[in-house]
Amino acid sequence: MAFPTQAKHVIIGAGIHGLSTAYHLALELKARGKGSGEDILVIDKSGIAAGASGIACGVVRNNYFQPAMRELMAHSVEVWESDPKAYSYHPVGYMQISPESMHEDISSIHSQQKAIGYESELIEGTDDCMTYMKGMFSDWRAQGITSVLHEKKGGYANNTASIYGLAGKAEGEGVRILTGCEVTGFEKSGDAVSKVKTDKGDIETDHVVVAVGPWASKVWKMLDLPNSVSIKGRDGEVHDGIDTWRYWCLEEGTLGIDPDIQKTNDGKMPPVIHVDTDAPLYSDVDGSLITDKLWGIYYKPDFNFAGIQGGAMPYVVETPVDEVALDPYGPDSPDFIVDDEFAHMWCSALAFCQERFSGQIGKWKKEASGGLGCFTPDSFPVIDTFCENVHFIADSNHGYKMIGVGKLVASEVAGEKSALLEPFRFSRYAEGNLHPVSHSPFPWS
Repeated sequence: MAFPTQAKHVIIGAGIHGLSTAYHLALELKARGKGSGEDILVIDKSGIAAGASGIACGVVRNNYFQPAMRELMAHSVEVWESDPKAYSYHPVGYMQISPESMHEDISSIHSQQKAIGYESELIEGTDDCMTYMKGMFSDWRAQGITSVLHEKKGGYANNTASIYGLAGKAEGEGVRILTGCEVTGFEKSGDAVSKVKTDKGDIETDHVVVAVGPWASKVWKMLDLPNSVSIKGRDGEVHDGIDTWRYWCLEEGTLGIDPDIQKTNDGKMPPVIHVDTDAPLYSDVDGSLITDKLWGIYYKPDFNFAGIQGGAMPYVVETPVDEVALDPYGPDSPDFIVDDEFAHMWCSALAFCQERFSGQIGKWKKEASGGLGCFTPDSFPVIDTFCENVHFIADSNHGYKMIGVGKLVASEVAGEKSALLEPFRFSRYAEGNLHPVSHSPFPWS
């Protein structure tokens, strides 16, 4: 097939946001009589699900302290629920299990979930939390817990399968997906992009969507957008020269045991478990202290790779943004993958939570895992229009679970502004319209 030298809509990135946008935009154009999927071209330098979407743990949750994030995720859960088979989605629910330092935050989340009709149950108090958890898992033993927020919606999806499901839906609407095509720059007419330059040739276009996950900082630079930002803080002062982007390394992995081991007392598939606690964590190998600071993990069955999969808090990459080695990415990276220290911590944390995981560290799958995330100054998404005709989706590593962002962006491309996306405009930094910060040990909660 000949290389396309023109496409009305060019979407860069064949991950969760790019393909969701492509599919939903095709539907929008057809419904509004403004075109069809044949007007849309998705390009990716590697392949479908070759970036962060393809290595995501796949957790789908609403558990956010920030009202705007919570409403955005409720919308995304509806998209996941719209076609569970195609999206390889498992609606098993999600549990946020927390210490007293997070109790007020979790109570607020529960109240606001009720206000938007998102079903959840809140259990409070050390004894009641232990009773509730033992009612689900007889070997539950995590200490330092005073609240359990049990979301009855959400769950997880199989990462690569769901992305290919999206690709199939998009192609079914006439969208063309071109892989092995790397963006090298842009040509502008005035302030607007008129051509996307690639290593295979130039593509004339009327509109661009950037949905490149960890490579957001690279494409941002190609568009000559600012590498620093001024932020009006909660103190009312303007803080200048804040880096637009920074990188964190995400740490996840798999314990190679029968995933059925995690079934509940009544033999059902378990919800996704997320535990944060300030109780000391000791080694399940030799009893040594790993940490006495606030820490957190999450885990779920993984039937793709036969095990229990999950992760823990990421760490900041100190390398200057322009020098971070993004490629090769994910498991192929020589630098940004998990190590034995992470495996020791995570497996010990599993054993801290449930006795069934004690002594299982020898079954840790030693294949490379983990990957980089490109974060905004406040660790929340930036979804906005730049250069007049470029819709930029920078998910700040909240990405995979937010399948509905593509649907909202598609509506905006078709001419309808989204109220759900308003809190994520770039202008919030200058205006001081910042998202509230929780007491979670994770940068994205």
